[in-house]
Amino acid sequence: MATGLVYHEICMWHDAGNVSSFVPAGLDVQPDRHAEEPETKRRIRNLLDVSGLLDQLILIKPEPAEISQIARVHPDSYISGIEEASKSGGAEVGLNTFIGNEGFDIARVSTGGSIAIMDGVLNGQMKNGYALVRPPGHHARPTEAMGFCIFANASIAIREMQEKYQLDRVAIVDWDAHHGNGAEEIFYEDPSVLTISLHQDNLFPLDSGAMSSIGEGRGEGNNINVPLPPGSGRGAYQAAFDRVVIPALQAYKPQLIVVCSGFDACGLDPLARLMLHSSVYANLTKQLMECADDLCQGRIAMLHEGGYSRALAPYCGLAVMETLSGIKTNITDPFDEYVSAFGGQDLQPHQEAVVNEARGLVDNLR
Repeated sequence: MATGLVYHEICMWHDAGNVSSFVPAGLDVQPDRHAEEPETKRRIRNLLDVSGLLDQLILIKPEPAEISQIARVHPDSYISGIEEASKSGGAEVGLNTFIGNEGFDIARVSTGGSIAIMDGVLNGQMKNGYALVRPPGHHARPTEAMGFCIFANASIAIREMQEKYQLDRVAIVDWDAHHGNGAEEIFYEDPSVLTISLHQDNLFPLDSGAMSSIGEGRGEGNNINVPLPPGSGRGAYQAAFDRVVIPALQAYKPQLIVVCSGFDACGLDPLARLMLHSSVYANLTKQLMECADDLCQGRIAMLHEGGYSRALAPYCGLAVMETLSGIKTNITDPFDEYVSAFGGQDLQPHQEAVVNEARGLVDNLR
């Protein structure tokens, strides 16, 4: 079986608003390009094409998610409010989140793509896959859009797959630079989903993603946050995977691994201060694949979240897709040697202290 890729050009037509990075434009803020622009994602798809890898993937053009599917996570009042804002010409619908004219229908395609990639992995159509969609979803709360996210793509798709395939153990690994607060909230009391978020400490949302947030009720112990210090790079992430992520997955034994894949932890990203490079993403993907082979028949579904470096994000995406597919192309990342040489890439004592504290959370898993 080949690796799948979900992509639809209409997702690139999502209007994230007239801003400077993410600050609304005005008399004292000159309009500029939105950080969550389409071109960054297009450049991932285009590099896959130019490399020749695109032709060797199973390509899926997604359908819009049904309202009933979105309603597995979001109440009807929230869904109708987003639709009304969209059809009225666009509006701010949450913190740092704008939806443009007809953006409701585009957001449904993004969610539909997330459902399609998980379904394709679980029904045997593909061995693993990546949904290259926007708007992203991991910050969306049940009743609040946030951080460029409209609908909680991963969480909605997981709920759909739980119903369709009777899954009772799904794991989310969120390596986006920002805390995966949406999934944390949605599954906070639910033992059927393990949520693991590696993120820059207190970056976004503020006052979110603390290590002390471990879940509640029946879900207590099944939420793991690893808030890494700014400046963390290859060594810190490798330690976090070796000591926290992989042991947690091995202890939990999921039937499906879902990766909320943001490339904003890369060393050239404008919205974070972390230092990953494409070969690190390849190594982390390889570790997840080996773990998935042992635990869940290799079932990994990745959903695109953040990543705002027009230069480096495409190479990070290519590295992940090469690893998932087992196909090495002739493309060489021209930034990898440069970013990998940044000072502080090795594990630092203050970073190790955080990782070792998080390691203790694995013992709380149920």
